[in-house]
Amino acid sequence: MTRGSARARDLAVLGGLLLIAALLRLPGLAGRGTWDADQGNDMATLQAFVTHGAVPLLGPPTSIGNVHHGALYYYLLAPAAIPAGGTDPTAVVLLIALAGIAAVGVTWWLGRAMGGPVAGLVAGLLAATSATAVGGSTFIWNPNLLPLAAALALAFGWRAWVTGNARWWLAAGAAQAVVQQCHILGIIALPALAALWLADLRRSPGRRTPIARWGLAGAALIALGYLPLLLHELGSGFDQTRAALDYLRAGGDASGPDLVLRLFFVPIRVVAWSLTGLATGAPAVGVVAVVTTGVLAGWRLAASRGAEATATRWLAGWVVSSTLLLTLFVASLATVTPLLVDHYHAFVDPAVLALVGLGAAALWRRNPAGRGLAVVGVAALVAWNLGTQPPAVAADGGWPAAREAGVRLAAETRDAPTALLGVPPFKPVTTYSYPLALAGVTPVEVSAARRVIVVCDDTFREVVGAACGGPAEAAALERAGITGSVLRDRFAPAPGRTLSVYERAAP
Repeated sequence: MTRGSARARDLAVLGGLLLIAALLRLPGLAGRGTWDADQGNDMATLQAFVTHGAVPLLGPPTSIGNVHHGALYYYLLAPAAIPAGGTDPTAVVLLIALAGIAAVGVTWWLGRAMGGPVAGLVAGLLAATSATAVGGSTFIWNPNLLPLAAALALAFGWRAWVTGNARWWLAAGAAQAVVQQCHILGIIALPALAALWLADLRRSPGRRTPIARWGLAGAALIALGYLPLLLHELGSGFDQTRAALDYLRAGGDASGPDLVLRLFFVPIRVVAWSLTGLATGAPAVGVVAVVTTGVLAGWRLAASRGAEATATRWLAGWVVSSTLLLTLFVASLATVTPLLVDHYHAFVDPAVLALVGLGAAALWRRNPAGRGLAVVGVAALVAWNLGTQPPAVAADGGWPAAREAGVRLAAETRDAPTALLGVPPFKPVTTYSYPLALAGVTPVEVSAARRVIVVCDDTFREVVGAACGGPAEAAALERAGITGSVLRDRFAPAPGRTLSVYERAAP
């Protein structure tokens, strides 16, 4: 095959993969993704940023108290929020969806560069059709930018290795900075990236100076990503540092089972996520996919030579080191709750998909039986993911349902100062405070409110000790010191959520 025809084939494959990715991600974006406190918080932050110049120095809050992710996440989303002044969440979701589509293209390139056209096709096809990747491309959440950022870090690092052009290490550092900013756990991927840089230094004595210089420049970009955090810390008495230390002194993430069980379950959860979804959702399918991936990776580690051997070792190292660190330090990954946590390790997904691509390509080259196994295995994964795609409309109705709830609440409260109370109290009320503000009602403090909206989430019924729809709301009002209030309206804007509007007694 001539170079021109090979290039035309690659462009056709890439175009087809991007088309599949777009068809699975773009339709009906307004209502496909969930809408909860995180989404309301992110849009309120973006609105303040792009309309009032309130530059965020911290990213979204993490699940460990007052510690936050990186502010760079908001800077990346801001261009999508500017045209409508932060009032159009669908525009922001579109940017995230385009990032998900771009991640497919980068994953294809990674597989293609490491293992040839078949490896690229398989890696890209699995990325395009992955039900979890599609779901992560359709709603606002900081981990949803991880697959693209991690794929770019892998691609730029590999490009530096194979071309000998040390400048690619600067690009790899920039991509890794995004990984670490979009999720606090993204730093777990840094050792694997640094390992290839160190290997590049060792193998090229005559080029150590440029490799070191550009690698350190990439590290400087990673450090620069924390500049907003540093500015916040200097102005707040280092409250983030103190919160993190308090969390560690309290035992850190100790909510999971013992280490032995974690060593079994967490690797299955991490590797299965991009291939078959949540491991407990279909345990047999997930275990088969993970074991098969492990066998393919082990085979290629033992049998591959040259650049493919280096690629396989690096990808496997990326997956194994990340999974081991997650197992050791994020015990809650070994538990399953109604709350999403699987996106926390999305920076591993491109490496998993590329490894599968390398294994499938090796089977394809081996003999006719190997080709048959490769085709059947990839077809099974694609069929499984196409059959388990996320619903066309989110269970909670997404942004349209939240917007309608905001309009209804505004009609009840527009003529009186209004406050919002959350049940449970640790869950932010931004799910509905953002659409309420867009509808013309700016919430006030409880002490100044004449009407109080109680936002109750029944997911936490056991934690609260009371059910939504009356008992939990009454307890919340009592905790806030509100007595003698009258219920004006109560409705369920989404399954498991209840909104209750109370009129306070006149002082």
